[in-house]
Amino acid sequence: MKTTLFNRMRGYVCVELRGPRMEKVLNTLIDSRFVIWDIRYTDQETAELYIVIRDFFRLRPILKESGMKLHVKGRYGFPFVLDKLGRRKMFLVGIVCFFLAIYTLSMLVWQVEVEGNEKLSRAEIVQAAKEHGIYRFQWKFRLEDPDMLSHRLQNRLPGTAWVGVEMQGTHIRIKVVESSRPDPRELMSPRHLVASKNALVTQILAEKGKPLVKPNTNVNKGDILISGIIGDESNQQTVVAQGTVRGIVWTEATVDIPLVLTRKVYTGETKTRSYLVIGSRALQVSGYGDLPFAQFESIPDHRTVQWRNWKLPFGWLKETLRESHIEEVQLEPEEAKAIALERARTEVVSAAGEGAVYKSEKIILHEKSDNGKVYMKVLFEIEQPIAVEQPIVP
Repeated sequence: MKTTLFNRMRGYVCVELRGPRMEKVLNTLIDSRFVIWDIRYTDQETAELYIVIRDFFRLRPILKESGMKLHVKGRYGFPFVLDKLGRRKMFLVGIVCFFLAIYTLSMLVWQVEVEGNEKLSRAEIVQAAKEHGIYRFQWKFRLEDPDMLSHRLQNRLPGTAWVGVEMQGTHIRIKVVESSRPDPRELMSPRHLVASKNALVTQILAEKGKPLVKPNTNVNKGDILISGIIGDESNQQTVVAQGTVRGIVWTEATVDIPLVLTRKVYTGETKTRSYLVIGSRALQVSGYGDLPFAQFESIPDHRTVQWRNWKLPFGWLKETLRESHIEEVQLEPEEAKAIALERARTEVVSAAGEGAVYKSEKIILHEKSDNGKVYMKVLFEIEQPIAVEQPIVP
């Protein structure tokens, strides 16, 4: 007979019986409907068996009458677990306090998320939610019904078509749908589009106005590219010139790069530290001792405890420290030249603004100085938008 769950709940013991009248005693126990099982003889006058607690206390008269001796070898089941916990009151109190703390923390709001906002700032939405009791560390039972909160937030936030409040565990998610409004049209005065710098025109597309230049034409800074005056002398009209004009601009740049570069190199040696994170505090639990590295880089890996959709304020932080050192690399002049050109090319294109495209380059001065650097003066050809606005003054 295997031990059943019911017997575990009632509790049972493993006993050893000794005496010459073993067979008669066992038959008596069975006839008296004692709940016993797993009877095993260890020798002719010794046997082990399992018996429930209720029948264990009925054994004494039978054993006394037969002259048998009894030895308890093990106690099992729920009653004995309760007895052990009763003798460890502080442990039991700790378990109760732990579950009470978990329950209490689960009744707080730990995070407020905002979704769907584009024109409204997150700070404005969070402030409106705070005025209605939605903020971190607020008791959830003090909050109003989500539908009521949604209605009040929508009235509080102008420009919203719908506001939803969704509670998921210790998180509150505020979803915002902003109302669609046409973008206000900018009021513009009549104007020309003129060249912002000296350039060779490569493309001109006039949407409004009269183009005055053609591709492959050199223009100077201030020349009118697309005129805002249309019509002939007898019938003229001023408009807001609009269009796109691109041209090649020559930009001179002076660049330098040292022949010795420094870079960070990892040795492969690492050390790991572990922390128990509670709220905003961390308690180190492993990785004590002085660091064997003079230089290192820290890589954190933070994980929080999550149960279903609830993120609890507990977590685990694993910090990996990787040893590194600074290494010097000697460059050949040609290598330094290539790096300097690439760096200058990137800086010039970035400074030219959006839509700029690199075309070509020409080194007009190449010099290697005695202080370990390569100096170059380079002329870059950059294709970029060159049109800027110029109001038409009557």
